[in-house]
Amino acid sequence: MEDLRRFVLDRLAEDEARAGRDELPLLDEAERRGTLAVLRADEGGLLLVPGPAEAQDGQPPVPFAEKAALLREEVVTGADDSTLLLLARAYETDHGWQEEWRTNSPQP
Repeated sequence: MEDLRRFVLDRLAEDEARAGRDELPLLDEAERRGTLAVLRADEGGLLLVPGPAEAQDGQPPVPFAEKAALLREEVVTGADDSTLLLLARAYETDHGWQEEWRTNSPQP
């Protein structure tokens, strides 16, 4: 799954560049489409879930810069295959996407 890990890290870097140009990051777009959701966990940190989800207690959405930094750290320090596959789904329109990842991805 090292190719998947590299794919996700490269796409996060591209998303950071998009955000730097005031463009919508693909990760945020995937959240809007309901592909996945990044929420604040009760015990701190972030929670990545498949499908659309609403933040509890009226919490505002997690800002992209915070999401990207914490997700990158998770990917670098050994995210499991399910997490990598879920994150990769945000970028399935990218030319580097491999169809075999779709069949292994958690579905919403």
